[in-house]
Amino acid sequence: MRSFKRLKQRLKSGVFNGMLAPVLKRFKPETILESRGDRPLQMTFDDQLKALIFFHLEEYSSGRELLQAFEQNDFAKECVAPPHGIKKSAFFEAINTRGLEQLSEVFNHLVKEAAGVIPTEYANLGNLIAIDGSLIDAVLSMEWANYQSGAKKAKAHIGFDINRGIPRKIYLTDGNEGERTFVDKIIDKGETAVMDRGYQCNAHFDAWQAAEKHFVCRIREKTRKTVIRENAVNPDSIIFYDNVVLLGTKDINQTEKELRLVGYRVDSKNYWIATSRQDLTAEEVAQVYKLRWNIETFFGWWKRHLKVYHLIARSEYGLLVQLLGGLITYLLLTIYCRERHQEPVSIARVRELRNQMANDAAAELQKQRTRKRRSSYKIVRLKLIRRNAKT
Repeated sequence: MRSFKRLKQRLKSGVFNGMLAPVLKRFKPETILESRGDRPLQMTFDDQLKALIFFHLEEYSSGRELLQAFEQNDFAKECVAPPHGIKKSAFFEAINTRGLEQLSEVFNHLVKEAAGVIPTEYANLGNLIAIDGSLIDAVLSMEWANYQSGAKKAKAHIGFDINRGIPRKIYLTDGNEGERTFVDKIIDKGETAVMDRGYQCNAHFDAWQAAEKHFVCRIREKTRKTVIRENAVNPDSIIFYDNVVLLGTKDINQTEKELRLVGYRVDSKNYWIATSRQDLTAEEVAQVYKLRWNIETFFGWWKRHLKVYHLIARSEYGLLVQLLGGLITYLLLTIYCRERHQEPVSIARVRELRNQMANDAAAELQKQRTRKRRSSYKIVRLKLIRRNAKT
C-alpha cells in the first residue's frame, strides 16, 4: 500500500478517545511490544489495538477494506492508522505474529473494569459462568484448523459471565478439539459452570466436585441413573423430578460422587439437568440452565454486529489476536454504554458512535480548513499592506 500524505496536525475524536479511555488512560501493558530488528515498528501496539477496534466497529469484512479506509476515510486516516501509514505486507505480518500477549493483558484488564461498572444480576444464584464452543469457518490454507475432509474450522471456547453479561475467558483450538477440558481452565473454585449436553461426562462431574467447582449441565434423557434419595416435588410446578443420584452404569462409568438431577418440562419438552448445587431450589436450577441461553445471544450479537468471524488472519496466533480484538471492542462498548448512558450495549448505540466519529472528523477538518483560509487571507493582506507602503 502506498503511503499517504497526512495533515500537519492529526485529527482528534473526543468520542473515540472517550471509548478507548479504559485502555489508553487507565492501563499500561506489562509487556512492551518491541521491534525484532533494527528497523522501528511500522505499527505500534496502540496502532494495532485501534486498528482492530475500528475494524470491528465499522463492520468491515476484510483486512483489505480496513487498509483502504486508512487511505480514503478521513477519520481512519487521521485517528486510527499509524502516523506514517503502513504497507499491506507489514499490516498482515503484524496481525499474524505480534501483540497477542499485550492484547491478553488488555482483555483481562477490561474484564475487571467492566465488572466494576456493570450491576450484578442473579446474585442469589451465585457466580454463573456459561461455557460454550463456537466453530469458525476457516480456509483450506489454514492447515492447523483440522475439522473434517475437505473443510477447515477453528473453535473458540468462551467463558461468559452471566451475572454481568460479558465474556471472561477465551481459548482457541482446531475444530475437532473437545470442549470439556476447558471447563477447568475457565471457572474458578466456588463458581458454577452452566453447560449444554456436549459437556456431559461422569468422570468430569466427579473431578469438578472434588475441585469444589460447581456445575449445572443438561444431560441426555436416556442416561442411566441410580436414585440415592428423593426430594419432594411440587405437583403444580414445571419440575417433575428432583433426586440425588449416581449417573452411569456401575463398575463401568458410574459417578463416584453423588449429584443432584432435576427434570422439568417446558412446552411439552423434558429437560434433565445434572448439578452439584444442593443449595438451590429445583425451580432455581431450571432458571440457571435457562440463563445459559445468554451466551448464545452474545455469540449472535457479537458475530452479526462486530463481524468477528470475517477473517483478517490465517495463523492460529493471528486468529486469536483478531478474536481478542473483537472481545476488547465488545467490552469497551459495554463500559462506554454503562458509563455514558447507564444502559447495556446495543446496536443503536454502536451506530450512534459511528456517526459521532464521522462527525468529529468532519468538524475537525472544517476547523483546520477554516484556519488555513484565515491564515492565507492574513498573508495576502500583509503582502498588500507592504506593497502599498512601498508605493
